[in-house]
Amino acid sequence: MGRTAAGAAKAGDERIPRRLIGSIVAVGSLAFIGILTETVMTVLFPQLMEEFGVDMATVQWITTIYLLSVGVTMPLSSYLNRRFTMKSTFVAAVALAVVGSAIMVFTSNFAVILLARVIQGVGSGVATPLMMNIILQQSPRSKVGRLMGVGSLVITVAPAIGPTVGGAVTSVLPWRSIFVFVIPVVLLVSLPTGLVCIRQGRPLEEARLNPLQFLAVVVGLASLILAINQGGVAISDAVSGSPAMSTAVVAAVAFVVGVAALVFFVWSSRRSYSPLIRLGWMRDRVVLFHLAAYLLMPMVGIGFGYVITNLAQLALGTTALVAGLLVLPGALIGAFFAPIGGMFYDRYGAPRPILCAFAACIVALALMLVCSMHMTPALLAGLYFVFGVGYALGYSNILTSALRDVAPEFSPDGNAVFNTSLQFGGAAGTTLFSTVFAIAQAGAGAQGAARFAHATTVGGSWTFAIMLLIVTTSWCLLFAAFRLRSRRAAR
Repeated sequence: MGRTAAGAAKAGDERIPRRLIGSIVAVGSLAFIGILTETVMTVLFPQLMEEFGVDMATVQWITTIYLLSVGVTMPLSSYLNRRFTMKSTFVAAVALAVVGSAIMVFTSNFAVILLARVIQGVGSGVATPLMMNIILQQSPRSKVGRLMGVGSLVITVAPAIGPTVGGAVTSVLPWRSIFVFVIPVVLLVSLPTGLVCIRQGRPLEEARLNPLQFLAVVVGLASLILAINQGGVAISDAVSGSPAMSTAVVAAVAFVVGVAALVFFVWSSRRSYSPLIRLGWMRDRVVLFHLAAYLLMPMVGIGFGYVITNLAQLALGTTALVAGLLVLPGALIGAFFAPIGGMFYDRYGAPRPILCAFAACIVALALMLVCSMHMTPALLAGLYFVFGVGYALGYSNILTSALRDVAPEFSPDGNAVFNTSLQFGGAAGTTLFSTVFAIAQAGAGAQGAARFAHATTVGGSWTFAIMLLIVTTSWCLLFAAFRLRSRRAAR
């Protein structure tokens, strides 16, 4: 008994190495900047629509293509973790971030801007899972929950301040100046810290990249996002009386191709000697329920940055700066609850911290739906604050809880799949909600008209209903996972 107590005390006193803290700061700051540049553009959509002469369904690709690039890169993280040192992977991510930002500064062509977003997305897709792998592999076991909360803090603070930064900077400077500030931060803070602190936590393996499997992932995810986008455009065209058949055909073909590509990827991975991602651990229903919730929740969490900033400007008549500030309290203060959620996980386990947190999200979304047609900026910000706190407390714990049932040697594969799901969910959510708004706005006249503002308000009401359904479904999936896990423990 004395030995057990002494062991528990020793585990509680485990210290976090300084080099590990430096590694998390280096890679976390790079991931932070990547996600910041992801969300900083959402508040600028009305301005970009006017500058480049594109509609809402087109301009949202600035965010969607970034999220998609991140999502299709993350499946490589398992291979990169096994094949290359963490420091070399980190340097590659830095180079991609700098090149992408430089292109954003100097180009004035919309297509080239999309290319720059792809480059930035690949860099972020390398950096984010690298940070999580460092935490999972090198953290003291008694501190994993809170350090994963810190990692989630990095990921959630960036989208919190992104719209605010975008609105504040563009109120006094051209929007491209945002990317001017990014380059010196990456080169003078992230890179030197990473070169000094990042160390290799595990030996390398002779892993091989299967290009056919990687191509299947790229085609699968991109096709599904295209299907969602084109399906919405087809519905919007049909509502406004425009021809919609060709767009609907594109959506249907893209959906079939996407599903077929992902089915091929799973089939090929199970028969490959050196698969891109090892998938055997996904046979566990507890892990699958966690994965489904981890995919669904970012549709709302990341999609909210788009919904609030555009609803505020196009329906409530606020400026870009005010629209960004509406997101800030809930997302920024809420994000700082992520490490607290990790501490709750370390102390109480997974079920209570996660389910109670997401119950708060459900209440906030239900109130948004009820008040949607009489929304004010203050009410929108207040209800989003409740959602943001609940989301931050619960979301990072989903991954920690899921990987508890995955063998340690497969944690890089689990990390790759979960982080890919996060980014795909965010991309799908942004695409879905922009499509809902486009459908509501179809035939409502020009931007700025009272009829257009009312149509946007209706689109917001539809969006809140969809969000409520998504979060409720996630809560039910997690409840089922915890109940199944407890039954196994009882047996």
